[in-house]
Amino acid sequence: MPNRKSASKSLRKNVKRHEINKAVLSELKTRDKKYLTLVTDKKFDEAKSYLKDYMVKLDKAASKNIIHRNKASRKASRLTKKLNGAISARTA
Repeated sequence: MPNRKSASKSLRKNVKRHEINKAVLSELKTRDKKYLTLVTDKKFDEAKSYLKDYMVKLDKAASKNIIHRNKASRKASRLTKKLNGAISARTA
């Protein structure tokens, strides 16, 4: 329990930020699962457009320090690689 007025305000802010960050992380996980199902179902055109939107969300989360910028970059790279690998496997 905070003892000072500023500490109680800080606690309220932290709780609010925690809820927002949790929602963003949950959305990123949901998008990740949906993207992977699109790739495994071989819906490549839909997956490409979905990947663009997903990358925007990743970059935004990284810019707001919800996730580390290197993690966002690594995730985008791996997802692109997975899509390109699935497309090339289909044509080969």
